[in-house]
Amino acid sequence: MTTTGALCLVTGLIFAGISVSFLTDAERAPGTVVALDWQEDYGGGSRKARSDDPPAAHPVVEFTPAGGTPRKFRDSAGSNPPSYEVGEQVEVLYRPDSPGDARINGFASLWLLPLIFGGIGLVFTAVGTTIALVTRRRS
Repeated sequence: MTTTGALCLVTGLIFAGISVSFLTDAERAPGTVVALDWQEDYGGGSRKARSDDPPAAHPVVEFTPAGGTPRKFRDSAGSNPPSYEVGEQVEVLYRPDSPGDARINGFASLWLLPLIFGGIGLVFTAVGTTIALVTRRRS
């Protein structure tokens, strides 16, 4: 359990580092939600969606990077109910050298994965460490 926790914690830290690196290099641009892409299977593709799994709405955003042509991207963070509405104005973060790498400047888009993996990692590591300490004291 402690090993699983440590792996999840490291994964959470890696995702947090990716988000921090992205934020360090990112440019900002106004964007507009032009569609909602409803996905039945949002489990990473490794599992089949069950009939009772609700679909998740991923916003499709259009923005124009500095000195560039308009671009569209589908945000990786989906939710039900939708977090955004078609026509809603959002702030887009993108890498200047790769405008295709864009995200909505929002909590879910930037911090949800680090929080999930880091939280699970902390819980598993704490429980595993507690069990190990209690077992050691008894023997």
